[in-house]
Amino acid sequence: MTIRTDLAMEAKELSADGLPQETTETFSDMTIRTITITDQYQAEKIGKPEGTYITVEFPDITESFSYTDERITAIGNYIRKLLPATGTILVVGLGNRNITPDALGGKSVGKVIATRHIRQEIAEQTGLAQLRRVAVITPGVSGQTGIESCEFILSIADKIRPSGIIVVDALASRRLNRLGCTLQISNTGITPGSGVNNHRFAITEKTLGIPVIAIGIPTVVDALTLAYDIVPHNPENFTENVCPQGRKMVVTPQNIDVLIEHGSELIGLAINSALYETLTLSEIVTLSG
Repeated sequence: MTIRTDLAMEAKELSADGLPQETTETFSDMTIRTITITDQYQAEKIGKPEGTYITVEFPDITESFSYTDERITAIGNYIRKLLPATGTILVVGLGNRNITPDALGGKSVGKVIATRHIRQEIAEQTGLAQLRRVAVITPGVSGQTGIESCEFILSIADKIRPSGIIVVDALASRRLNRLGCTLQISNTGITPGSGVNNHRFAITEKTLGIPVIAIGIPTVVDALTLAYDIVPHNPENFTENVCPQGRKMVVTPQNIDVLIEHGSELIGLAINSALYETLTLSEIVTLSG
């Protein structure tokens, strides 16, 4: 069977030959692993598109987070490395805010400071003239709107002409111990709904014609993947017992509401830190409301 994960780090763990190579850094209580997939051979080996994947591992965010958390600026620095240096940035929160494990995207971008609407003269009067132009949207899910997220983003991007797009969405891990303890940043885009087993049209530079940075925290584990890890030898009727009547299920932690709350604050503030280099963390927190 296929082990389901959205994390390039986990996909690499499953690769028999250890490709592609990765670099590891440490900062405070975080471990940062960077995997760069450089060719089609490596992409096929681990089942991820060519590009850069930065995975940040840290202590359980449900137990420790504050608005002075040094992880905010550290993660912001890694996001900034993948962004275009200039131009308007469109920040998109994906997912369904009515389903807790899928609410990460919408809640995260709710913390992002939007500036595109501020007229130049007002910006100069308020000391905000040096801030980057940023627009923020939450397109919802196609089951509610009848519009694919990719279609929604493409129409907005055609109007405002951003130099880059940041998308935030919930991810799926293969292991429970990575939920709320891992964050992935990549320049390969994202497929909405992948974290909750509802794949839609991909949001990538190829589909939009604009660089796309994807950010997410794993909030669920596919039930079949979890069971396979626990019982790797596939007893009789294994799949039928885990997914009765073909119903696909996901597993999420009991404190998922805290994970989403703290995780969305971390991502939202880190995006602000990446976009607004001239602001201090305390100013970012104040402006984020």
